[in-house]
Amino acid sequence: MNTFDSLQFLFFIAVLITLTPPLGAYMAKVFQGEHTFMHPVLGWMERLIYRMAGAPENEMTWKQYAVSLMGFNFLGIMILFLIQMLQGFLPLNPQGLSAPSWHSALNTAVSFVTNTNWQGYSGEITMSYFTQMLALAVQNFVSAAVGIAVAVALIRGISRRSSKSIGNYWVDMTRAIVYVLLPLSLLGAFFLVSDGVVQTLNSYAEAVTLEGAKQILPLGPAASQVSIKMLGTNGGGFFNANAAHPFENPTALSNFIQMLMIFLIPAALTYTFGSMTKARRHGWVVFGVMLALFVSLTSLSLFSEYHRNLALGIQGPSMEGKETRFGVFNSVLFSSITTAASCGAVNMMHSSLTPLSGGISMLNMMLGEIVFGGVGAGLYGMLLFILLTVFIAGLMVGRTPEYLGKKIEAREIQMVILAILAPCAMILLGTALATLTPSALSSLAHKGPHGFSEILYAFTSAAANNGSAFAGLNANVPFYNLALSIAMLVGRFAIILPLLAVAGSLAAKKYSPASSGTFEVDTPLFGVLLTGIILIIGALTFLPALALGPIVEHFLMMQGLTF
Repeated sequence: MNTFDSLQFLFFIAVLITLTPPLGAYMAKVFQGEHTFMHPVLGWMERLIYRMAGAPENEMTWKQYAVSLMGFNFLGIMILFLIQMLQGFLPLNPQGLSAPSWHSALNTAVSFVTNTNWQGYSGEITMSYFTQMLALAVQNFVSAAVGIAVAVALIRGISRRSSKSIGNYWVDMTRAIVYVLLPLSLLGAFFLVSDGVVQTLNSYAEAVTLEGAKQILPLGPAASQVSIKMLGTNGGGFFNANAAHPFENPTALSNFIQMLMIFLIPAALTYTFGSMTKARRHGWVVFGVMLALFVSLTSLSLFSEYHRNLALGIQGPSMEGKETRFGVFNSVLFSSITTAASCGAVNMMHSSLTPLSGGISMLNMMLGEIVFGGVGAGLYGMLLFILLTVFIAGLMVGRTPEYLGKKIEAREIQMVILAILAPCAMILLGTALATLTPSALSSLAHKGPHGFSEILYAFTSAAANNGSAFAGLNANVPFYNLALSIAMLVGRFAIILPLLAVAGSLAAKKYSPASSGTFEVDTPLFGVLLTGIILIIGALTFLPALALGPIVEHFLMMQGLTF
């Protein structure tokens, strides 16, 4: 890694830190119902949505909030599934694309509704423009808004006192779309178009190569979908090559902006959290823990890529599987950002990473997608570990743990443990089932530890609602489409429902004033303890599985051995 790469890394972090307070403060105003500079411009849209939908605007209990959320999301799965199955009869289909298989359509519907955007298909030869825009792009907005709404509901649960309500699901989701996702996406789309990303409804173009052969160039309304897929940490590619495709990510500048877009809202939500709970120092501690984990894990991934590779017989990084216009550094940095942020967009093939770098990408997801994480999901995932850390700290000193004036008791911890363990169980059980199923093993492109890593990565990506793939695994078969769909549903809603229960429980509690025995959560000591809890849980849960895949493959590579 040269000096320029190091300066770019520092510049990326500096820009992220600079943009976090203004965007975070703006979102705090939006979700507290305060007037912002965007209300005169978009306020009419919010009011129109309420009138057209006929949704109630009154405050909800956590159960009402959960019922509304679950009903809306499962309705979304049904609609997205039907659009795919009927796309051959729907407009905006200049290529005459027919419906995908039912199990692929179901997997895609679950994937986009759960903000996973796992894709077992090639976008340019499977999905019509109508499906891309009216089904997939719409869910990119909606699924991201759901994550933000849940995070905001949990923040209210922490900040309110003796309250039965945690907000209104329909209002939170609408405001997230209208005032946050829509303006930022429009701004991002305009930039991407100016930088060369395609945006058209014309049919695919035909070009003639220098050898005289004819080549079909896929086109479409890509820029608008790329913008929201990055800002919403969705990750589904308009094209099969995703962010490695020159029509989707044409230049080094577009690559930098897209990486920044992935982290922008998740990072800013830590400031929103601090502002709404009136604990800004604690919000910065949360941001600091996320940033420290990101820098540490990314540095380890870069070290592995730039170290010698005896299996390939080279000293230094390999360009295999990476884009020449981005280089090794930007490819590895993108892989770390996208797996840390629950995005799933890729600008290289992760299967081509060195074993340790591939393992870091998996570990980013296995930690719970909390290293900034998905929009909303990263923050509420981190709050799970914060509550667990506070509880453990309370046990150490022998007193009832407290967090921002709320006592943390058995009910809250039971829900926290359930939310933490559910996706972990999906990853390990799904991987174990696949390794015992002949039809699942037949989809592997590699044998040995790398083949195991392909399976482990797939279930990790699904349960963590990330959506990126290790490549090499043919997942568009009934077994993986159905098994990964289950993993995605559990990874999304088995976290959201317990968290909403925690939000309702905390909102109903009275405020407990801080005392001399209260564990402070706005100090570096708390940040260190929180980081330790995150790493210990991740290591204890997944170390055996990682040892069977990327770790043993690393030692084999160091001996020049491959399968």
